[in-house]
Amino acid sequence: MSNKASDPSREEGSGTDEFLVDLGAHVRAVRAQRGMTRKILARDSDVSERYLAKLETGQGNVSILILRQIADAMDMNLIDILAVGDQLSPEMQELYQLARHLPADQLATATSEIRKQLARSERVAKARRISLIGLRGAGKSTLGPLLSEKLGCEFIELNKCVEKEFGAGLDEIFALAGQPSFRRLERRCLADIIANHDDIVIATGGSIVADEQTFSMLLNRTHVIWLQAEPEEHMSRVVAQGDMRPMRGSREAMKDLKQILAARTSLYRRADAKCSTSDKSIEESLRDLEGVAKRLVALE
Repeated sequence: MSNKASDPSREEGSGTDEFLVDLGAHVRAVRAQRGMTRKILARDSDVSERYLAKLETGQGNVSILILRQIADAMDMNLIDILAVGDQLSPEMQELYQLARHLPADQLATATSEIRKQLARSERVAKARRISLIGLRGAGKSTLGPLLSEKLGCEFIELNKCVEKEFGAGLDEIFALAGQPSFRRLERRCLADIIANHDDIVIATGGSIVADEQTFSMLLNRTHVIWLQAEPEEHMSRVVAQGDMRPMRGSREAMKDLKQILAARTSLYRRADAKCSTSDKSIEESLRDLEGVAKRLVALE
């Protein structure tokens, strides 16, 4: 431990938004609950008393590393110290605190029971909507229209809706408005589709899983199927389409693609079901996808 405590307030601003006020009050309350004076917390966390005072009054725009030092000093997890304001409701905080003390097997059982309780209401909420997720080149745009024909419903490509709403292509949207604007448009278009269609197949953009709010809407209101393929097949299909947008300017396109897939795999796994399109013809992939979709909407 260094002799001189760090003082991040020398480098950071002193803005006092609502979250910082709530965070400061939370730190102060937890410190009091543990019977720690500010001086003791400063010593144990290696953060100056001056900065702790600013933090606790909502004036310290604390860095995540400094906040981790403070959490460690109070024997807390970082997620616990950040659960303030509207980040987690009191009920969610209680549920989290209960769940974190369960052994892995009991936690899995509890999760399963919660899923069963939600299954009935989710089935009604999802109606007969099927959504396809996965990296570009998985087959969403190819298989989606074919699946909709098999199921006798409409097909919609979400990115096309976004382009129509904005009045320009995706490249222009990102260049002119940026990713936050794209995400808002994507969310609004998805909400409109859900509100106006109970029976539909939706092909989504590969990165929709990266936006928690939009992806949660997709999971809660549609039957989500993850279309899978090997990285090499993703790449060859994208190249065949003549579109290298995700890897533009990269000399290591395959490495980039594998990194993207690795980063998103845990998110894609949240889908209701998965269907591999690797080493299969379009007809074979469609047959498998149709079976998965029909099981999800209980048509069989």
